[in-house]
Amino acid sequence: MGLSRHDLLTIGQLAERSGLATSALRYYERMGLIHSERTTGNQRRFARSTLRRVAFVRAAQQVGLSLDEVRAALDRLPVDRAPSHEEWNGVARTWQTRIERQIEELELMKRKLTGCIGCGCLSLTRCGLYNADDRAGRAGAGARYLRTGDPTAGPEPLPAAT
Repeated sequence: MGLSRHDLLTIGQLAERSGLATSALRYYERMGLIHSERTTGNQRRFARSTLRRVAFVRAAQQVGLSLDEVRAALDRLPVDRAPSHEEWNGVARTWQTRIERQIEELELMKRKLTGCIGCGCLSLTRCGLYNADDRAGRAGAGARYLRTGDPTAGPEPLPAAT
């Protein structure tokens, strides 16, 4: 990194300033999301700009990106300095389609919830929220797996009268 020791943070300082545990920071480093240099005593030192990378990782996770997707985005940014406004915007643009899709999915869920709240049905045969694409539900009512072990099996015969 080539920074002066005043521009570097220990892992404890980075943890305190970022609000993450040191174990999470070590994991992020193993994943290639953040980078450190080592002292002669083999202690990690992080550039202050690492705080922005950590904030970026946390924001990406909030919108549902996997750590692999985050790493791909961060690979487009410089490691040795804080990214420019244009560099950040370039990465952010790659998220816009995904975020728009998530917003559409959440709006759909919101509409479904609005229709369900207050109806009280909680039906495992009709409710699109509780029983979306349920194979066992199409086979009939009741505890399909418990009765037969096969959710597609027909009704269990009634025991003979004695």
